[in-house]
Amino acid sequence: MKWVMSLLLLATLVIAAEPIVIGVYEPMTGPYAAGGQMTMEGIYLAHEQVKEVLGRPIELVLVDNKSDKVEAANAVARLIEYHKAVAIIGSYGSAVAIPGSEVANKLGVPMVGCSPTNPLVTLGKPYAFRVCFIDPFQGTVMAQFAVEELGAKTAVVIQDIASDYSVGLSHYFQEAFKKLTNNKKSVLGVISYQTGDQDFTAQLTFANSKNPDVIFIPAAAYGEAALIIKQARELGMKQIFLGGDTWEAPEFLEVGGKAVEGSYFSTHFDTEATTTPRAAEFIKAFRAKYGKDPSAFAALGYDAYMLVVDAIRRAGSADPKAIRDALAATKNFEGATGYITLDQNGDAIKDAVIRVVKDGKFVYVTTVRPSE
Repeated sequence: MKWVMSLLLLATLVIAAEPIVIGVYEPMTGPYAAGGQMTMEGIYLAHEQVKEVLGRPIELVLVDNKSDKVEAANAVARLIEYHKAVAIIGSYGSAVAIPGSEVANKLGVPMVGCSPTNPLVTLGKPYAFRVCFIDPFQGTVMAQFAVEELGAKTAVVIQDIASDYSVGLSHYFQEAFKKLTNNKKSVLGVISYQTGDQDFTAQLTFANSKNPDVIFIPAAAYGEAALIIKQARELGMKQIFLGGDTWEAPEFLEVGGKAVEGSYFSTHFDTEATTTPRAAEFIKAFRAKYGKDPSAFAALGYDAYMLVVDAIRRAGSADPKAIRDALAATKNFEGATGYITLDQNGDAIKDAVIRVVKDGKFVYVTTVRPSE
């Protein structure tokens, strides 16, 4: 009998010491790399702060999705089937987050997106969640800002036809802009380009011919948005440029230079507009570790990791189904980016921040809250 008890005790100790694996599939290479790298800064900080849950060590495994849809799907499958991840975090870029969420949902392992804003990331997928707002809200926020704060009556949209994120955000901006201006013809035109394009003369010539008040560029790749604005200024265009959350990357400022001054975009977080005690703690810790202010993507990465760990703790189990159920029940989770409540689709009900490029820096303008 004693040897049986000893074996049971040994088995319990082995299970207790066995790591709980949290998998991450972010873009470390390719056109979305800067976004993935910023996100990982927040995830690494969170992991340093919380290394154990349920008395077991947390093993963080990162697989590069290479900014590619097929690679993203393969990365999630590898994390689950080979590394035995019980939860997945990722990914920056809706185009790669969508196929990743499809695999996670099919294999029955919960995925928490940090910053992918396209509705299709979570729609109809009970195992998919996110800590960021979604494009119907983001598109409306930017249309509202253009009309109510900038006095815009007309707009042109320049979109990346190869990007789910860009096409989706373009659609929601157009819908909201037409409604807010009470004019179905207030969007004077929509013109497309392809990911990787470098010359935007044709698109800008078209936009300039319409003479809109604002030009909305929901680019998936920040570098392309900066190039478009830079080439527009070289052509003598004076319009105000607007964008989405992908613009928040140092490379946007580096590529665009003085040309992007006065451009506005929506994002998820600003150190000047914190709403929770955890935000102040996060900013202090981030500055101490990296010697700089955190980006919105770092803050979202931090929140995604912390929410996954919180769900494991609330579930009292490392079973993926139990973790999924705990995530679905999330209400008023205190994150760095605000208090997070997940709706019936697994989407976070969150505020949006608007920033402007001023003197070569991203500067806080205002915060917009979801309507009740």
